[in-house]
Amino acid sequence: MPELLLIFIRSVISFVVLLLLARLMGKQQLSQLTFFDYVVGITIGSISAAMAVDQNIKILNGITGLVVWGGFPILLSLLSMKSIKFRKLTDGKPTVMIENGKVKEQNLKKEMMTFEELVQLLREKNVFKLSDVELAVMEINGKLSVMKKSESAPVTPKVLGLTIEEDHKPQIVILDGKLNEKSLNKTGYTREWLLGEAMKQGASDFSDVFMAQIDSNGNVYIDLYQDKLKKPDVKQKPLLKASLKKVHADLLTFASETNDREAKQMYAREARKVEDLIVRMSPYLKG
Repeated sequence: MPELLLIFIRSVISFVVLLLLARLMGKQQLSQLTFFDYVVGITIGSISAAMAVDQNIKILNGITGLVVWGGFPILLSLLSMKSIKFRKLTDGKPTVMIENGKVKEQNLKKEMMTFEELVQLLREKNVFKLSDVELAVMEINGKLSVMKKSESAPVTPKVLGLTIEEDHKPQIVILDGKLNEKSLNKTGYTREWLLGEAMKQGASDFSDVFMAQIDSNGNVYIDLYQDKLKKPDVKQKPLLKASLKKVHADLLTFASETNDREAKQMYAREARKVEDLIVRMSPYLKG
């Protein structure tokens, strides 16, 4: 068999085995890379490369080496889930680097980290003053987690005692010129209203829209296929009807989301008024 063809076949086999092992080890091995995972990754990569080009290594021997090294993380993960002591033995445990604004010098030495390196990690977390840090912990994957002191933490609506509307998952209602009726129904809005919003942006139909997204507050983001598309003359009567339907849908949404009984009744009452208005005005809002 020609040498290049043999290398090609061995490389394909090595790649397939490596891919299967990566899938078996799971996404956690990529998202939380520990020192052990780092060593295993280098070793597996070295075995794969050697098996692909070194014909002195039998393919079966190379596959066996890959399976053994790939099986170690899987086995250790299973054992770690069953034993806290074993997990601490293999993965280690987090190390407190700063507590109440004070650097733990002994822990710096333990992690073989210089003060400058610690300060750099703090700056990456947008922390420039040690006195602002309540707690800084070196995680087992080498990343630094930082908790700021209460007086240095960012101000949030909860801290100020403000009540804000909850923001839920935004919905993609148009993609590649096609309307997603299922996603639109989840928002509570009608296709007439959505078409009216698209027409405001310059589209004449859903087919002109590359992507449209609606958030839980009814804000619409629309991206057209042709961003410089000339805006057509919008028919005002159908657009008004669509706007009224949007108001109706908004009121029903607000009524279902609020926990205030009085507000719920008020929203429902006004929604019925708008619905009655739409019915009475419909004959005059055509064309």
